[in-house]
Amino acid sequence: MRELHVSALTDVVAELCRRACTELPEDVVANLSKALGREKSEVGKETLRDIHANLKIAQDESVPLCQDTGFTIVVLDIGQDVHLTGGKLDDAINEGVRRGYKQGFLRTSILQDPVRRDKNTGDNTPAVIHTHLVPGDKIAISVLPKGGGSENKSALKMLTPADGLEGVKKFVIDTVSKAGPSACPPLTVGVGIGGTFDHVAWLAKKAIFRKSGEPNADPYYAKLEAELLETINKLGIGPMGLGGSTTSIAVHIEAHPCHIASLPVAVNIQCHSARHKEAVL
Repeated sequence: MRELHVSALTDVVAELCRRACTELPEDVVANLSKALGREKSEVGKETLRDIHANLKIAQDESVPLCQDTGFTIVVLDIGQDVHLTGGKLDDAINEGVRRGYKQGFLRTSILQDPVRRDKNTGDNTPAVIHTHLVPGDKIAISVLPKGGGSENKSALKMLTPADGLEGVKKFVIDTVSKAGPSACPPLTVGVGIGGTFDHVAWLAKKAIFRKSGEPNADPYYAKLEAELLETINKLGIGPMGLGGSTTSIAVHIEAHPCHIASLPVAVNIQCHSARHKEAVL
C-alpha cells in the first residue's frame, strides 16, 4: 500500500488550475490548426487565425485564454493501492483550486447560492469533484475550467426507445443549432448516451476530456461521431458564429448500458477554448 499526503494533491491541482487557464492542450491546438486548413470561408479563416493568435499570447504571457476562467471540474482516478493521509480529500482539492486561482490572478466566478446570487465565494471553490477507484497505486488528476457560456448551451433529454438513433441525432443537432454563436465555436461537442438521468450528464462531460478528435473505440460510435460532425459543420454557424464550415472540431460520444424503457441523451457543449490539464501522482 502506497501512502500519499493529501497536500501533494493540493500542490498539483493549484498548478493545473493555472496552466489550464493559460495553455490550451496540444491536441486541441492541432485540431484547430487542421480546421483552419479545411475552412472554406474567408471570414472563418480570419477568425481561426485570430483564435490562434490569442492562444499564443495567452501561453507566452501566462494570461488567461478567456476572461471566463470557469467552474473548476476535477476528475480523480484513484488507485486502490493508494492510502491518502493528512486530511480530507475534498478539502485538499478545494485548497488547490483556491491557491491556483489566487496565485494565477484568475477570475472567481462561483456564487455561494444559485438563486439568491448575492455573494461570490471569492476563490472559485467549491470545485465539482468526480472520484473513481481504479487498479494500481497512482492517482490521475484532470482539471477542466468550464466556462459558463458554453455550459449554458448544454442540454439533457430523456428520450424514449421509440425515438431511436434518429431521435438521438436530432437532439444533438438541435442543441448545437440553438447554441449558435453564444457558445464561442468551433465547439467540442460531448455526447452521453445511456445510463440514468444523472449518469448521462457525466458521460457527456467525460467525453470532452478525450483527446481532441480521437474517435470512439467502438466503430459504431466512431461512425456516428463522424456523421454528427459533418452535419454540424453544415449548419454554417462557423468560427465565433461569423459563418463558415467549422462549427465544431470534434464530436465525442460516450455510451453506457441503460434501462429497457429509457434512452437518456446529454450534450455538453465546450467552446473553442477546450481547456483541461492532467497530471499523475
